[in-house]
Amino acid sequence: MKTHNILILVTSAIILAVVSFWIGQQAYSWLPPEAAAESILVDRLFSFLVTLGAFIFLGVTGALTYSVIFHRAAKYDMSDGPPIEGNITLEIVWTAIPFVLVLWIALYSYQIYDQMSILGPMEHHHMSMGMKSAIAEPISETSEISKTNQVAPQSNLAIQVTAKQWAWVFNYPEQNISSTELHLPVNQRAYLTLRSEDVIHGFYIPAFRVKQDVIPNEIINFEFTPILEGKYRLRDSQYSGTYFAAMQADVVVESPEKYQQWLELASQREPSPAFNQAASEYTRKSNQAINSGWVTVKPAQPPVVNYHD
Repeated sequence: MKTHNILILVTSAIILAVVSFWIGQQAYSWLPPEAAAESILVDRLFSFLVTLGAFIFLGVTGALTYSVIFHRAAKYDMSDGPPIEGNITLEIVWTAIPFVLVLWIALYSYQIYDQMSILGPMEHHHMSMGMKSAIAEPISETSEISKTNQVAPQSNLAIQVTAKQWAWVFNYPEQNISSTELHLPVNQRAYLTLRSEDVIHGFYIPAFRVKQDVIPNEIINFEFTPILEGKYRLRDSQYSGTYFAAMQADVVVESPEKYQQWLELASQREPSPAFNQAASEYTRKSNQAINSGWVTVKPAQPPVVNYHD
């Protein structure tokens, strides 16, 4: 009988593991498309967490359901249950398993974030030399060594990203171009320098799975590798004031040929004020006869750029 119960338990655990793994694989479809090399790392971590969570959830609910169905008290049975004393072995097992799982999750998560080199405000505050390179591409061992030894370009060669209430401005110093859209060539490392003109902003592209705090009085080096052509959305992940939800911008990932064509097109345009939703709404409400009485921060002037929608 004991061998039979062990066989049932092992079989149930195998079935549970297979179902949990399947659920974890479905988790990839719950997220935006993997548009950057970094997104592959994050999605693997997310799938791992979903698989582990599904295994625990299904295991616990399955055990409870089995107990309710097959070990319920008989009708009109009001007697007490058996006086079971503590089991030291069982207590050690159910303490050790969660400890190992939490440690496993922590180490795996740290490994992912260490590869991506996503740093918070305090780390940047104490790092005057900026952040290290984010080695997050699924590349071969040979190219990984060369990537690791690669030195980030000087700030005047990187795309300069300026965040302000409430607009994103992108400067390409080598071509003397400014834009309210971020254009990037596919499968090439993107080097950015982030700075804020006022408060803390959050540089966040969901399709890339990258988020970096942008801190006033700090120039932050940031890099990633787009791997899928398309148009994506850059959002401010930090609450930066009244119109922070309007602080969005398009991120266009295109072939190197189209990227060069865009640079040539943008360089031929004369700088002009871009449309800014925050400034437009603020002006419209300020001109209304009725004053709501709510105090708000006046948005920065619409950026003057070469290229905008």
